Amino acid sequence: MTKDEIILANKEFLFPAVFHYFKEPLVVSHAKNQYVWDADGNQYLDFFGGIVTVSVGHCNDRVNARIHQQFDTLQHVSTVFANEPQAALAKKIASITPGGKLTKSFFTNSGTEANETAILAARCYTGNTEIVALRHSYHGRSAMGMTLSGVGTWRLGPAQAGIVHAHNAYCYRCPFGLEYPSCEVRCAQDMEELIRTTTTGRIAGFIGEPIQGVGGFVTPPKEYFQIVEKIVRNHGGIFISDEVQTGWGRTGGKWFGIEQWGVTPDIMTSAKGLGNGSPIGLTVARPEVADSVKGLTISTFGGNPVTTTAAKAVIDFIEEQNLMANCAETGAYLRGHLEELKSKHPLIGDVRGMGLMQALELVEDRTTKAPATAQTAMLMETARENRLLIGKGGMYGNVIRLSPPMNITRSDVDQFIGLLGKSLAACGAAVAGAR
Repeated sequence: MTKDEIILANKEFLFPAVFHYFKEPLVVSHAKNQYVWDADGNQYLDFFGGIVTVSVGHCNDRVNARIHQQFDTLQHVSTVFANEPQAALAKKIASITPGGKLTKSFFTNSGTEANETAILAARCYTGNTEIVALRHSYHGRSAMGMTLSGVGTWRLGPAQAGIVHAHNAYCYRCPFGLEYPSCEVRCAQDMEELIRTTTTGRIAGFIGEPIQGVGGFVTPPKEYFQIVEKIVRNHGGIFISDEVQTGWGRTGGKWFGIEQWGVTPDIMTSAKGLGNGSPIGLTVARPEVADSVKGLTISTFGGNPVTTTAAKAVIDFIEEQNLMANCAETGAYLRGHLEELKSKHPLIGDVRGMGLMQALELVEDRTTKAPATAQTAMLMETARENRLLIGKGGMYGNVIRLSPPMNITRSDVDQFIGLLGKSLAACGAAVAGAR
């Protein structure tokens, strides 16, 4: 198919809700390591990684070699048969979870399914039904996933019962109008009042992203989740950490984002970077929580030998290449350059994130913090013209999200900063000329 035929087929035969970042859809033909090529042969530096999914580089040679071998050995059997790739992956995951306390896994095909499984397990284990989620969160595209999500643009159809939303630690736009640390983390303290006034007082659990993804890489103060965990447990609930975007070393120095905050969850969910592009979902729990899910269940494609082989290869590659350290070190190098860009461009109101998960919130005015939604769309287009791929998110669509492959180098960061700086300057000039 030609590029035009591909675009036309997308328009005619896919749900119109399947959106594209750009005015003219970018038709991708192939990719390798940190680069992507379009149908016209243009090369782009990918600093979004397929929505925080390409963890060890596009078409990683070592990961793909193991995938190809597995394809020729055993491609599919479903969960009603045991197989070595699934067992090996589950054993490996159990050895690296926080404190080694989460040791039983259930594999599915996506983060959405993983979160559905986690909510089911929390309700089975506690005997309670109500769940506390966070505002500005995103937990998937199923009916339950959308109800858990705290961003209105991602909520479609009727909501599911039994879900309430607490304040998250969005310090840049504090809902209480306070400043950290003099605020004494009021947003976390409010969890007590929320549970007492909007639930029965006995909850099944709490689900939160250690750093919110779609919400705009919102990064909490270090005390936030420790305070929340204590309140949740006092009301009978268990703690679910949604690691779909923060897992596998991306935040730097540790396997999982929640470890940065000193909390050991009862359940973790993940997907995305675990497979480096292969479709996989993970729900891993403490044994007693997993054992509470009685009766029979199945996942036709969950635990597929090919995808679990890919995931095990990804984890092995991260370990062997010490990519957790690279996320911390190269992430700090990236962060320093982003702060420099902020000092030069008034459009950047906030820089936040951790490791190789960084964000820029764009505002029309730093005093009013009015979201620069139109300028963000302009920057996306300008970056594309400069052969750079970046992500977008946030409640107002004004946050640039950066999540490159975790094996990038400082030279990649230098190239990125040059391209982003050029794009920001062009947007600034365009906005000034329109006034």
